[in-house]
Amino acid sequence: MAAEAFTRADGPGHYVVNRISRGPWDPNSLHARVLAGLFGHEVEIGYGGDGFHVARLTIDLYRLPTLAPCEIASRYVREGNRIRVVEVEYLSQGVSYARGTAVLLKRAENPTGTVWAPPDWTAPKPGELPEQRMGAGIASVNWEPMWETRAVTSRDPQNVVQGAAWLRETRQLVEGVDLTPFVRAASAADWTNPAANWGSNGLEFINADITLYLHRYPRGEWVGFHVASHHSADGIAVGECTMYDEEGAIGSSTVCAIAQRRKA
Repeated sequence: MAAEAFTRADGPGHYVVNRISRGPWDPNSLHARVLAGLFGHEVEIGYGGDGFHVARLTIDLYRLPTLAPCEIASRYVREGNRIRVVEVEYLSQGVSYARGTAVLLKRAENPTGTVWAPPDWTAPKPGELPEQRMGAGIASVNWEPMWETRAVTSRDPQNVVQGAAWLRETRQLVEGVDLTPFVRAASAADWTNPAANWGSNGLEFINADITLYLHRYPRGEWVGFHVASHHSADGIAVGECTMYDEEGAIGSSTVCAIAQRRKA
């Protein structure tokens, strides 16, 4: 990954945000995928040892962060033998922009019983699909491509279908720090909003949260998203994607969203 990293560390829990991290709604705003990745990074390095797995990461996005330097504050809510609960908060220039809660579960031997599960998707592998750089056409903020996309279904405004795509990170989240499987999934989870809420007029919802569930971490660089649900009323939407790697399902990501008055 020779491309510029999204951030660089400036001491424990402190980060300088690079311009490549800007989001699609405002040229001085932070993309939610970077915030989600930083939350995941801090949870994993601070609390994810001793065989604990981050099974859920919920993020409340109640204020649009700027590109100013930030601090990710964290603390234990509960440190148990099998369950850990951690609280994280995004702070910048004395203002709180987002908070999150992570639930970490101790890995153990899986039960032997058979439990029903839906079949995995039958999407082509990412190597069988053409590359597509999402975001390159948003000229209003000169938004550079932030990840690599291989679309499984097209975004035809005349024929709205159940969305599906593969994503691969092309940049480090933190300069000099290799991406871990969990951080890959956490950073990508924000894709659920444009995947589930995309319609005939493009993206008309901005998400107010992200909830990521993982029963296992992705293996390999690609993370797949298949829209599982979308419903909306009165300017409020809820969307969900099932998440995959090339071996099968790894979990799900859900967002709630509000109708966006400003279009990207």
